[in-house]
Amino acid sequence: MWALTVAAIIERRGRFLVVEEPDKVTGRPVINQPAGHVEPGESLLDAVRREVREETGLAFTPQSIVGLYPLKAANGSDYFRVCYRGTVPEGLDAVPEDPDILRCHWLTPEELGAAPLRSGWVLRCLEDALAGRSFPLDLVADIRVER
Repeated sequence: MWALTVAAIIERRGRFLVVEEPDKVTGRPVINQPAGHVEPGESLLDAVRREVREETGLAFTPQSIVGLYPLKAANGSDYFRVCYRGTVPEGLDAVPEDPDILRCHWLTPEELGAAPLRSGWVLRCLEDALAGRSFPLDLVADIRVER
């Protein structure tokens, strides 16, 4: 069974907002985009807004979809990541609300490439965003309530 996740690419002046969190297996700090699981009944857009707010304390405005990424994790689980690109308000510090997030950083692509990453999709999503991959938000339909 696939676990559905969302992630956010947020750029400001050539730096990207990322979070530092403990690796689930080793406990060592790793870098990830603000990201997380979609909750049952939650739309993808609501999920990415919620995850960015929880992990950075900032309001996220999605602007486009960078891509859709299936992943077979080292733990044997299957994940399907929908990566968004968007903005957060200028002039505010990123301060995590989620106690599992150690801190937030604004890193250059080079710094990200040298950092210990949560998964290979962190760099792949960044590379795709830098290459200009961009799809409209309605690429993925929103949740409908059937009557």
